Amino acid sequence: MGILTADMKRVLDEQQLGFIATVTPDGKPNLSPKGTTRAWDDDYLVFADICSPGTIENLQHNPAIEINVVDPIVRKGYRFKGEAVVLSSGPQYDEIEARFRARGSQNAFQHIVLVKVGYAAELVSPAYDLGRSEAEVAAHWEKRRDELHKAREGKA
Repeated sequence: MGILTADMKRVLDEQQLGFIATVTPDGKPNLSPKGTTRAWDDDYLVFADICSPGTIENLQHNPAIEINVVDPIVRKGYRFKGEAVVLSSGPQYDEIEARFRARGSQNAFQHIVLVKVGYAAELVSPAYDLGRSEAEVAAHWEKRRDELHKAREGKA
């Protein structure tokens, strides 16, 4: 059995947006959102480099990576730490790209990043520490989302 659970895969599949942390060649942190973050199998995550030259350069110098994927409504998700390999061609690249295309990805890919997950842990908002249920947390953030959407419509 691999490190990725069925629930981790579900959250990855539903959310798709992963926040990718890498380290620059001079040792500084870099955080970049990736809308193609997916589980590849029970031990690997993947994401496409659509326009991420900094992330790719960082990974070519240091393969250490952390990926956070969180459902913004229920404020729960997962943290994944591991090592990345940058793919630019070959059979594995083609296989991963084909799966992205089958799911509707249309952007040109510069690279595909394959991440061997060595550590995974749940992320849970401190709102739950106050005794709130998932339904209460979700209702709060759905209301906030609706308020923001309404405010944007008023500015259009």
